[in-house]
Amino acid sequence: TLEEAKSQGVVGEQPDGYLGVVQPGASAEVQTLVNDVNQKRRQMYEDIARRNSTKLEAVEMLAGQTAIDNTRPGNFIRNPSGQWVKK
Repeated sequence: TLEEAKSQGVVGEQPDGYLGVVQPGASAEVQTLVNDVNQKRRQMYEDIARRNSTKLEAVEMLAGQTAIDNTRPGNFIRNPSGQWVKK
């Protein structure tokens, strides 16, 4: 599950509102999970942007900040310089 992958340090939240793979060479299962979640997030972000007549990028950035803020301590987030750090 997503929570298991996060707690194992395999995936983390990024400032752009999408998940990222923390460790290069992750399993196909992890990559599929990340792709599926990111596709669903993208659809949701597009719907929000359309409903609010705003740019997709603005929705992505707000969602990314919210996801990072809500990330549990010990899980990974990508900082603005692009490095993975434990929260």
